[in-house]
Amino acid sequence: MAVPLSDSEKRKQISVRGIAGLGDVAEIRKSFNRHLHFTLVKDRNVATPRDYFFALAHTVRDHLVGRWIRTQQYYYEKDPKRIYYLSLEFYMGRTLQNTMVNLGLQNACDEAIYQLGLDLEELEEIEEDAGLGNGGLGRLAACFLDSMATLGLAAYGYGIRYEFGIFNQKIVNGWQVEEADDWLRYGNPWEKARPEYMLPVHFYGRVDHTPNGVKWVDTQVVLAMPYDTPVPGYKNNTVNTMRLWSAKAPNDFNLEEFNVGDYIQAVLDRNLAENISRVLYPNDNFFEGKELRLKQEYFVVAATLQDIIRRFKSSKFGCRDPVRTCFETFPDKVAIQLNDTHPALSIPELIRIFVDVEHMDWDKVRVEWEAGKTQFLIPNKFFSETTKRFSLFN
Repeated sequence: MAVPLSDSEKRKQISVRGIAGLGDVAEIRKSFNRHLHFTLVKDRNVATPRDYFFALAHTVRDHLVGRWIRTQQYYYEKDPKRIYYLSLEFYMGRTLQNTMVNLGLQNACDEAIYQLGLDLEELEEIEEDAGLGNGGLGRLAACFLDSMATLGLAAYGYGIRYEFGIFNQKIVNGWQVEEADDWLRYGNPWEKARPEYMLPVHFYGRVDHTPNGVKWVDTQVVLAMPYDTPVPGYKNNTVNTMRLWSAKAPNDFNLEEFNVGDYIQAVLDRNLAENISRVLYPNDNFFEGKELRLKQEYFVVAATLQDIIRRFKSSKFGCRDPVRTCFETFPDKVAIQLNDTHPALSIPELIRIFVDVEHMDWDKVRVEWEAGKTQFLIPNKFFSETTKRFSLFN
């Protein structure tokens, strides 16, 4: 007499996701075991459910990488007009299931994981929710990136890689208690650090007028480290990029101060710099909080515009050196979408770069700007809670 199946086993036998090809299933199972052994350095005797999730995530990511590279190669070779979506929020949520669906791998992964004696839905639930948004605004940004990838548009998302995302909520004695959302504590299998594209962002300082133009001097420098995350379109082999910036101090550790016993001061500069990308929406009920919010907004704007101009100059595939020195075609190659008011500083910052850094004639910049040639796209509705003013003096 056959042993009755449990509800979980019955659910595994009845698949509503379709039938996967045997070759795909075998390849996924092989790749899963390879990542479990060689990426996570575990075997089935000691592996945890989280290890299985990471092995599956790396397996799915393998199918992304080739498409991701080819997509970027195509953009550099064809040099289409690129769309840059700037937002302080990207509520991407969990990536695994969305990626499997968009790549057409969900059936094969479901069958492969079942053959390995695991439950795909249980592994999907293990993934940390990338809560880099506070609700509708962040979800809107995520949906825009998904839609543009599905439409095959040359689009890029730019934001901040917050160390702590939207808070976790607990109810203690009937009261809401907010706790930090440490979504990166186990690592993120989808992102790729790009230290070769790290950029300086300047704060404070003063402006010197010289015969050769103006110079911004005596500044405090914070480095913007980019982390790239693939955004796949739905079954079209297009994989766009979401680039999030993380704040880093130019000098992480002051050995001289450490050697004389000032251990706190030795790491203070690093902590102050990294506070910029520490928390989504810091409390701005006091001056320091307002200053930090303004720093966050300028940080993402300054780093992003430098990156946009670098990509505009190096348009041809395989060429790292600047190939464009004239900005007359800039409006034909660049469109910048601002998600609400947070990235609004990008407008004056781009003017500053044109005039002070690229040494363009101000009158020419002004005429082209007024003619609408430089394309900044803004939403048709602003919410009152997103408009703000900052005092110039403490």
